[in-house]
Amino acid sequence: MFNSEQNNIAFYNSSPLGRLGGAGIYIHIPFCKQACHYCDFHFSTSMKKKEEMVLALAKELQLRKGEFEYEIIETIYFGGGTPSRLQIADIRFLIATIYEHYTIVENPEITLEANPDDLSESYLLELKGIGVNRLSIGIQSFFEEDLKLMNRAHDSAQAKKCLEIATRYFDNISLDLIYGIPDPSQNGEQAKQMTNERWRQNIQTALSFGIPHISSYALTVEPKTALNKLIQTGKVASPNDEVAQEHFMILVETLETNGFVHYELSNFGKENYFSRNNSAYWLGKKYIGIGPSAHSYDGDYRSWNVANNALYLKALQNDELPNEVEKLTLEDRYNEYIMTGLRTIWGVSLARIEQEFGSQYLDYLKQQSQKFIVDGLLSITDGILKPTLKGKFLTDGIASDLFYLNLE
Repeated sequence: MFNSEQNNIAFYNSSPLGRLGGAGIYIHIPFCKQACHYCDFHFSTSMKKKEEMVLALAKELQLRKGEFEYEIIETIYFGGGTPSRLQIADIRFLIATIYEHYTIVENPEITLEANPDDLSESYLLELKGIGVNRLSIGIQSFFEEDLKLMNRAHDSAQAKKCLEIATRYFDNISLDLIYGIPDPSQNGEQAKQMTNERWRQNIQTALSFGIPHISSYALTVEPKTALNKLIQTGKVASPNDEVAQEHFMILVETLETNGFVHYELSNFGKENYFSRNNSAYWLGKKYIGIGPSAHSYDGDYRSWNVANNALYLKALQNDELPNEVEKLTLEDRYNEYIMTGLRTIWGVSLARIEQEFGSQYLDYLKQQSQKFIVDGLLSITDGILKPTLKGKFLTDGIASDLFYLNLE
């Protein structure tokens, strides 16, 4: 167990995560059983084109192998959508395609995102048999009223049952929890206190299963979602930022007390259980995104695939890549480092800012961050700029104020 942040960083530097080089593959599976009210990711509830999609994903993997000809793949991540909507044969085929066309490290992290209602005992055993060694399970809440509000496909009993079974066969499991969920049945201060208690119970239930990694996010209202419409029509209360911040502080305190490291704004892991895939992204490693709407990054260029299943399939059937590409400017790369660095325990290195971006960027960062330092939201220790505990919940907003914009 970690005793200090220095130990956390030392652990990272001595682990596979800290090695120079290495890359990841992300595969977006654009299918879901039903639409969650808060979700604005790209997906379809129709599985009619599933076979064609799996073949197209394999075709894109093959067409793009030259991009990572000299890279070693350390992580494979099936995201979505809901990857557990695929059959075992589909996942096995895609993993085999990666091994055929890419150089893979001896023990890669292979993660599959899954929903509780898909995780039968036989499915879990077969996943393990084809090489999946990490699960990311979308629990979101253990309370029926929350799950109904979010229009999740599973119920509380399924959430608990799937964890009971999954922990028999998988050691490396992450689960998702959402906080700041409004309670339309309560009002005023009483609702606030009841919500806090329910949130504590959610965390404690997760801990009772011995899960080594938890990802947790505030409920956000995105345009063009069912949740946004429900709020606009007065059927659901709007999430309260103050309540969400209280939940965040409860989350941090509870998980750190239980031996978790808050290594990224929304992610908590025990020793040796940080997400290698996500950590690589936050630390600027290269990755290829396969599938409709997926993004890719190689350090100099970013690309993204069309967020349309029909157009994606048509392009791949013609051996074409359905993506757009942009070359990142120095300003783009600086802004991305600020955003990702502030979200992690590794922070933003002032020495790296000067070395990679120049003294103008360093001076700008020092100037822009001063007001947040004075307000106790940021601190600089040993040349590393980080949010304080007080500033963590506000990290994304602080980062946007540190972006380098329109200075020419």
